[in-house]
Amino acid sequence: MSDNLYELLASRFPKDRARPCFILSDGSEISYSVLEENAGRVAARLMAEGVEPGDRVALQAEKSAEVIMVYLGVLMAGAVFVPLNAAYTRTEIDYFIGDAEPKVFVTDPPGFVRDAARHAPLKQAVARAKADLASLIYTSGTTGRSKGAMLSHGNLAENARALHAAWGFSEKDVLLHALPVFHVHGLFVALHCSMLSGGPMIWLPKFTDAEVLGGLKRATVMMGVPTFYTRLLANPNFTKASAPNVRLFISGSAPLLPSTFAEFEERSGQRILERYGMSEAVIITTNPLNGDRIAGSVGFPLPGVELRIGGGEGEPSANGVIEIRGPSVFSAYWHMPEKTKEEFTRDGFFITGDVGRKDPDGRVWISGRAKDLIISGGYNVYPKEVELVLDELPGITESAVIGLPHADFGEGVAAVCTGKGVEADIIAEARKQLAAYKAPKRVIFVADLPRNTMGKVQKNVLRQTYADLFKS
Repeated sequence: MSDNLYELLASRFPKDRARPCFILSDGSEISYSVLEENAGRVAARLMAEGVEPGDRVALQAEKSAEVIMVYLGVLMAGAVFVPLNAAYTRTEIDYFIGDAEPKVFVTDPPGFVRDAARHAPLKQAVARAKADLASLIYTSGTTGRSKGAMLSHGNLAENARALHAAWGFSEKDVLLHALPVFHVHGLFVALHCSMLSGGPMIWLPKFTDAEVLGGLKRATVMMGVPTFYTRLLANPNFTKASAPNVRLFISGSAPLLPSTFAEFEERSGQRILERYGMSEAVIITTNPLNGDRIAGSVGFPLPGVELRIGGGEGEPSANGVIEIRGPSVFSAYWHMPEKTKEEFTRDGFFITGDVGRKDPDGRVWISGRAKDLIISGGYNVYPKEVELVLDELPGITESAVIGLPHADFGEGVAAVCTGKGVEADIIAEARKQLAAYKAPKRVIFVADLPRNTMGKVQKNVLRQTYADLFKS
């Protein structure tokens, strides 16, 4: 057995491969046997088409079980999986394809899997070492140019094992999976925990009240973003009795409001387990499975993760930039050696850009972000990328994009601009070039943007001024 991540996952599939892996929204099931066979056929097809170890295979499509068959087939073939958001526009995709240079680009996973049926399944995964690249996850930068975080087979395996143990997964668990699978939360965190248990997943294309409430009747674990939990709380049909077997609710990808934490506990009788992660390291910290889960804290570093604040300098419990080192931390940014050098300290710690502190018990608290990253509905939005689009639109002189408190999305994207224009028209034009979650939900025109003595726009002033924009 090599260090190919697929071999680890497959070694934990149930002995009875007829056991369901995916329980679909229509009630039908896909067994581990079918998953394994189709992953093998996909791997064989890729290799027949000339895909070699280390080659990239990109995928952009809506969520389906076939997406996972392609993902596992890519791993089996020793290639590198590059998942791309289905909402990306053609302009955005052109950049990713040009940068990753995939040997194959899959846009119709069901069709790709069907066509792979003519190939005999690959029986043995291509041998890979821990340091070999398994996936390229793009995470945008404040310059507007996306960065490809290089995650190895070892990175993903170490994180999967740690989470599986930390959250007490077993073959008895049934995971409710309503997350997208183009980023680490749905693809690596949720999927790997379930597969290492050999258990079934209630596989939903997206979050809808009816399907999630239906799935909670059978599920034992649910993973979601804060938006999932605010939507459940807004539904009077969600009660303690509607989730009779759920032992664990997990939240991540964006901060969970303490009010949501408290209201959810009052309604369901359970405390949500909040954790902290990012594309470059998957999951970094987690609240305990057994023990106090405190609202506002993201818990303790996972075993093997070294976490320090501000390079270890300053007073204990003081806020500073979080730095991490460990076996699940990525190795570099794809084709960006200088950027990689900037983001790592001399002693090998990755500088996350998140600001936080450690309390005397060792719990981690996130207080903000060193950069102006917006997290809307669990998705990262980098203001500069949106500003570059807005500033090119007729009538806009200059734009400043900020995140403002939003009851549903955590943060809503807003643009404060100089010049003139019609708000609805500007939003519509922006959505032609940007994924919907990146486009501003509100556009405000002002005479001048506030600036400091160096001429830099004071976004903190804008956030204070328009803090209640989405409350009206």
